[in-house]
Amino acid sequence: MDDTAPADARDPAATKPKSEWRDLASFLLKLALVVFIVRSFIFSPFSIPSESMMPRLLIGDYLFITKWNYGYSRHSLPWSLPLIPGRVFPDTPERGDVVVFKAPPTDNTDWIKRVVGLPGDTVQMRQGQLILNGQPVPRERIADFTIPLSPNYGLERCDPEFRDVDASGEAVCRIPRYRETLPGGRSYEVLDMGMRRSDNTIVYTVPEDHVFLMGDNRDNSADSRFTHAERGISFVPLENLQGKAVVTFWSTDGSANWFLPWTWFTAARWDRIAEGF
Repeated sequence: MDDTAPADARDPAATKPKSEWRDLASFLLKLALVVFIVRSFIFSPFSIPSESMMPRLLIGDYLFITKWNYGYSRHSLPWSLPLIPGRVFPDTPERGDVVVFKAPPTDNTDWIKRVVGLPGDTVQMRQGQLILNGQPVPRERIADFTIPLSPNYGLERCDPEFRDVDASGEAVCRIPRYRETLPGGRSYEVLDMGMRRSDNTIVYTVPEDHVFLMGDNRDNSADSRFTHAERGISFVPLENLQGKAVVTFWSTDGSANWFLPWTWFTAARWDRIAEGF
């Protein structure tokens, strides 16, 4: 009997563990590449961390953004990997688009705001009204916005003057709401809690290759009305835009417990799911 044959030849099963690990590693690498491509160039999820875009977006909303609308830059890639020089396939957003972007000046945090001013536009707030290119943007008062108090939006987030109860006796925050209509007919809802410092501003002229962004919650949004020293974002380079918000795919009020699966459903705000922009 010949005992000189290699061990692997005598026992084919000896190679199986190595082959399985190699196959698993290959699969995971391919999966990571697919996820990288999809998130970078097609669509990506985004969760809402603040109330700056109320009433359209609430803390606990999850949405998809499409990545191709404004072209691609390094900020399109995870961690802003410096693999794309400048912008490729560039395009300019439309006024009223809701966009996710890397917030200046650090360019390392994802924010979401609405495009109000395009390159060359002048933007001003006067007595709480948006003035675009010297013309007041029409706005009309509509029914107050009411949001139930929840773990995602607690009592501390609601100013005392806006605290109320609804018809069922539940505590809510009730905030004056308006509908703004931009030139071209694009309309959306904004909140206005009364006169604040940001309701009267200088005239801003949007530089080339930049946009002017604002939150719909006008009195609770750090946006282009504020300088970097004021913890705002000033004018945002088009290169920083990552994508356009298109649809909400999940929403929760924050009351779910990971260890109690049924609460995942009771915490869901079903009426907010599948809302488009």
